[in-house]
Amino acid sequence: MSAPTVVAPTSNQELQEAVCACSHLAVRGGGSKPGLSPEQPAPVTLDLRLLSGLLEYDPGEFTFTARAGTPLKTVAATLAEHGQYLPFDPPWVDQGATLGGTVAAGLSGAGRYRYGGVRDFLLGVRFVDGQGRLVRGGGKVVKNAAGFALPKLLVGSLGRLGVLAEVTFKVFPQPEQYTTLRLPQPSLEAALATLAALARSSFDLEALEWVEEEGHPVLYLRQGGLAAPLAERQAALRSWLGGGEPLAAADEVRFWHTARELAWVPEGSLCAKVPLRLEQVAALDALLSAYGAPRRYSAGAAWAWVAWPAAAAELHRALSQLRLGGLLLKGQAPSPLLGIRSAPTLSDRIKGVLDPFNRFPPLG
Repeated sequence: MSAPTVVAPTSNQELQEAVCACSHLAVRGGGSKPGLSPEQPAPVTLDLRLLSGLLEYDPGEFTFTARAGTPLKTVAATLAEHGQYLPFDPPWVDQGATLGGTVAAGLSGAGRYRYGGVRDFLLGVRFVDGQGRLVRGGGKVVKNAAGFALPKLLVGSLGRLGVLAEVTFKVFPQPEQYTTLRLPQPSLEAALATLAALARSSFDLEALEWVEEEGHPVLYLRQGGLAAPLAERQAALRSWLGGGEPLAAADEVRFWHTARELAWVPEGSLCAKVPLRLEQVAALDALLSAYGAPRRYSAGAAWAWVAWPAAAAELHRALSQLRLGGLLLKGQAPSPLLGIRSAPTLSDRIKGVLDPFNRFPPLG
């Protein structure tokens, strides 16, 4: 099979022309999530890396608009100059992940525990649909409630409804300082009980990560805010928990950087995201343990990051048996959608309107 043709538009007009010229196509951003591309590639790939750059940024309004191919690293550096950041903590910043790819994959990081996910910060989009039309959804201000919620519909759409051209996000002030407690747990049951208790508590946590270390669960609890009261807040949390070891500042930075970049995933392993409820963790953990699969439970076990050592088909079958779904981010499979899939929804009808010629990959 010949390699797919790669087209790299530099403007919205060129993007529209490229879509209209193709019968079937796929979209690529920074290439940080190759698992989203099926084993059988489309004949044409749209490379959005040249569709890059910030278009508007108003620190006083806490919003920015950028082209979809803009690297997260560029955005983070610009926001940091004004003491601001994207609180949902998108992954793979250092690996070249882009704004459009983050939206299309619907990926958030550890910061989702407190602040919500990418869909909670996405205010507006411009995208090219399957008819080559440049469509606008949402707006460029925080107080915007006009029209159908197209921006939220495109979160997690995997390039199947249209090609993102521009995105508008709201941002938050960066906390002045962070602290993290490391809390080993004697068993999986104890870790689940601690997570449930924390969810009912009044403690204000930035992030809550569950890591398997030497066969035992270890919880990492991050707090952030003004430097002066932070030590007192951590002491109160530690007292309530009945233990916990504060991380040194350098170790704290290193741990959360590793979490954001998924740097713990072994070379050559598949990487997947599996959404969860607390009551589903035990069954999934038993399965992953049997395969010797490294894993981390993020945002209070709202999902698992899974480093899968076997074929994607085996993970697909295993998740299906547990009645779980997943998204393949690294590795190759006929479809990035693993395990059970949702029944046809409004999205299928909307795809018929936005992509009547089926230029983009199918939803299922």
